[in-house]
Amino acid sequence: MIRLVLVGTSHHHAPVELRERVALEREEAQALAARLAEGGREAVCLSTCNRTELYLAAEDGEAAERDAVAALAELEPDVEPALYRLQDQAAALHLFRVAGGLDSLVPGEGEILGQVRAAHQFGATGSFLDRVFRQALHAGRKVRTQTAIGESPASVSSAAAALAEQVFGSLAGHSILLLGAGTVSEQAARNLRSRGAEIALVANSKTGREEIEEQLGLADVVIASTNAPGVVLDADAVGRALQRRRGRQLLLVDLAVPRDLDPAIRDLDGCYLYDIDDLEEIVAETLSGRRREAERAESLVAAEAEKFHEWHASLDVVPAIASLRARAEEIRTAELRKAESLLERLDDSQRRAVESVTAQIVNKLLHLPTVRMKQAAAAADGVLYAEAVRHLFGLGEDER
Repeated sequence: MIRLVLVGTSHHHAPVELRERVALEREEAQALAARLAEGGREAVCLSTCNRTELYLAAEDGEAAERDAVAALAELEPDVEPALYRLQDQAAALHLFRVAGGLDSLVPGEGEILGQVRAAHQFGATGSFLDRVFRQALHAGRKVRTQTAIGESPASVSSAAAALAEQVFGSLAGHSILLLGAGTVSEQAARNLRSRGAEIALVANSKTGREEIEEQLGLADVVIASTNAPGVVLDADAVGRALQRRRGRQLLLVDLAVPRDLDPAIRDLDGCYLYDIDDLEEIVAETLSGRRREAERAESLVAAEAEKFHEWHASLDVVPAIASLRARAEEIRTAELRKAESLLERLDDSQRRAVESVTAQIVNKLLHLPTVRMKQAAAAADGVLYAEAVRHLFGLGEDER
C-alpha cells in the first residue's frame, strides 16, 4: 500500500536562524523533489519563509522518511532535532491545515495557498500526490471562502504594518524604505499606505548602495523582503546612516528567510530590529479575535482529512472489489453464452433487455458487499474483509 510521508520543520519548531539554512529557492526545491522521487516514489518540496517540508508517496514509508530526513540534514545537520515526521492521515491533515493558512505564523494568511499550488506544480508527482495536493488546494479554498479567518491582518506584510503603527502611534507623514520589489513588498506597501505612510523608495537588485544609505538617513521604517541568499543591509551601513539621523529612531522589520538584515543592527542605539519570528505577539492578538472562525476552519480541514483517510484506506480493498466484480461479470457472460440457443430467438431489443437485467442483478448483489468492504477499510478491518472475499469466491486461485 502506498504511504503518505511528511518530514519538515516550521516556525513552530525552529527559529529563523535555523529555518533560513534549509530554505530553498524554487529551482532547488524542484531538484530535491526530483531526487527524492527516484525509484518509483513521488515527492513535493514546500519551502517558504516559515517552513520547509517534504511530502513523499512510497510503498516503503519508513525508508522514504529516512531519506527525507537525510536530505534535510544534508542541508543543515542541526535541523534534525527540529524535524516533525507524520504519515498518512496525520500528514494529510497537516497539509490541509497548511493550505488553509491554519498553520501559518499569521493564521488565515492568503499567500500560502499559492505557495502550495506552486510546490505541487513543480513537484515530482504521480496519481497519488496529485490527488492529495488537489484535495489540499480544495480544502484551502473552502477555508478562504467559507470562513472569515482571513480577515486583516492576513499576512506577515500586514502584521509588519500593524507593528510599525504600534511603534509610531500613527504612520501619517512617516517615510518607508522597502528593500525588495516582490509580492511581499507590494503587500507591505499597500498596507503601509492604507495607514498613511509614504513610500520613499522601493529598492531592488539594481538599486545602488549609496541610494539605499541615503534613504536610511531619512526613512522612519525599513521593511526588507528580498530573495537574496544572504544579508543585504549590514550594521556598518545602518551605523553610518544613524550619524545623519540626529537621534531619530529607526524601525527595521525583516520579513525575509534567509534574513536580509544583519542581526547586529539590534545592538545599535536608536534602532529597533524585528524579524519574522518577532511578529508572534501581533499574531496572538489577531488570533484572539478570530477563534470562532478558526474553529470552523479546523472543522472543514478535519472533514477533508477524513475523506482522504477513507479514500486511502479503500486502496487496500480496491483490488479485491475489482476481482470480485470481474468474477461476477465472467459468470454472467458465461451463463448467457450457455443460454445462447434460447436467446437467439429474441430480437435485438429483447436481447438488450436481458443484458440489462442480468447486469443490474450483478450490480445490486455486489453493491452492499462493496460498500461494507470500503467501510471496513476505513475502520482498519479492510484487509481481513478483502482476504475473506478472496477466499469465499476463490479469487486469484486460477493464477496460483
